[in-house]
Amino acid sequence: MRLAVINDEVSQDIHVAAAEAARLGFGGLEIRSSDGVPPHLMDDAQLIAVRDAVVGRGMRIAGFDPPALKCRLARTDAEIMAVRDLLVDALRRAELLGAPFVRIFTFYREGPPDPRAAATVAREVLDGVPTDRVPLLVETGMRTNSPTMRHTLEFLDQLGDDRLGILWDPGNSVFSGWDPAPFPQDYALGRERIRHVHVKDPDGRTAYVQLGDGCLPWPAILARLVEDEYQGWASLETHWRIGRVLTQQQRDEPWGESFTAGGFEASSICMRMLREMAETVGAVQPLNAGATSTTTGRAEGGS
Repeated sequence: MRLAVINDEVSQDIHVAAAEAARLGFGGLEIRSSDGVPPHLMDDAQLIAVRDAVVGRGMRIAGFDPPALKCRLARTDAEIMAVRDLLVDALRRAELLGAPFVRIFTFYREGPPDPRAAATVAREVLDGVPTDRVPLLVETGMRTNSPTMRHTLEFLDQLGDDRLGILWDPGNSVFSGWDPAPFPQDYALGRERIRHVHVKDPDGRTAYVQLGDGCLPWPAILARLVEDEYQGWASLETHWRIGRVLTQQQRDEPWGESFTAGGFEASSICMRMLREMAETVGAVQPLNAGATSTTTGRAEGGS
């Protein structure tokens, strides 16, 4: 297993985020916003600078997180085309970054989750989109049509495209209210298709808190991932800030300093907690044993 953190949970300065992650023995940065620029608006020069800052610290790009299909359900040809254009350009950006995947959503829901309707539209969006070089991972998204593993699998079954994997975020499942205990049952449903894991700790549906203080049994989850020979990244998406709670809009549009402010201190604490948990269950080598990055598990794979 390899440990990563989403860069703008630490700092809008990619060099600061990379330095802190490397100092704490993390192997990668998952890329969202940088220097106040949302991921889907970064130009090539910015993307190259981000890539070089991460690689220059001996780390890897662990993923790319644009707001692809993170909008209301597209209903017109123009809306479908706009969603497709964003996704196609995200794939191009991810390839330039050297990212192992692009994260996508299943459209915002307007009532109870309707993963089948979302998949029907997503099939139109994906028609002709090249995904052979950079895979797509579907996130269990808090306000989307796939807040739980069950919904995500229903979406994928209806979509009928086995190339897509799952980005499992059990914190989103808890915070959504649709699954207050997504481990172990929800995990077991989709474990074979999980390619990436987001790590954050909710206090029910109230707020996100310091890793280890919330509802999710992260030591047990990490131990199960080790047992199942999970080969991907466990990537911290802190969402906790000392002295303030992120708003819904900040969680929906997690970029810029209004989102990141206070993230360095909070994320540094949570990175230490995540590494300690991972060391305890044998997921990574202890730093005091000379390891400066995480082990890779079975193989590099597509995570």
